[in-house]
Amino acid sequence: MKPLAFKGEKITKKRKAVSAEDNLQAQKKTRESRADVQEDDRWVTADAVGDISGPVVIVLPSTLPSCIACDAGGKVFVSKLENVVEVEPHDMRQVWIVSKVAGTDNIGLKGHHGRDRIRYLSCDKTGLVSAQTEAMSSEETFACIATSDTPGAFNLQSQREEFISLTDDGNNIRGDAKSVSFNNTVRIRMQARFKPQLKASKEMKAKEKISRKELEEAAGKKLDDNEVRALKRARVQGDYHEKLLLLRSKGKHDKYA
Repeated sequence: MKPLAFKGEKITKKRKAVSAEDNLQAQKKTRESRADVQEDDRWVTADAVGDISGPVVIVLPSTLPSCIACDAGGKVFVSKLENVVEVEPHDMRQVWIVSKVAGTDNIGLKGHHGRDRIRYLSCDKTGLVSAQTEAMSSEETFACIATSDTPGAFNLQSQREEFISLTDDGNNIRGDAKSVSFNNTVRIRMQARFKPQLKASKEMKAKEKISRKELEEAAGKKLDDNEVRALKRARVQGDYHEKLLLLRSKGKHDKYA
């Protein structure tokens, strides 16, 4: 039964209390959304030079899918990829960590053997490719050049302007190819969480994951569908707090109108 009220009397509506459990659930959803962005370890193809960062697999133009790998002793070799559908590594020796050279577009490639076994991919003046040096010099620095006719394909060029290449028999890696060819055109697979476009897309989706209830609690009033959409869009665009303040201000003016 509703309490008795008189005409013209101001009626105060009680706000529904937010339970501690609801708060915990909201916080959990936020943490899970952030974790989804940070832990997306799917392997995707780098489309542009600017994409290339983090752990990568350098896929060779071989008949059977293979990549450049190195063992703990620094030997660089051709390693077959077992997962030919997803094209992802099954052995840590197939993974390289990209190290960008400050002030340039050049990169270094570290073999993945733990912090105590950091070894950079290197190419000497004879074209011998190895991974035995612990620091970067010109021999451990490469330019990653996007091909003009094949999207998502690259050439790795040493500072001597020679290219990392698969030998004609498909069994070895050399670093003395004088010009661009099929044998030195590679594809680069990388983890999705490091790819700028995918990372930005994931972060935008994470920002959109907020319920109507949470938005209404922040605004201090019931919201219509248009207001909910506007606030969700504002979270993505970065002006959420400004929109929220405008809604609160509008609510106060409506109240005393």
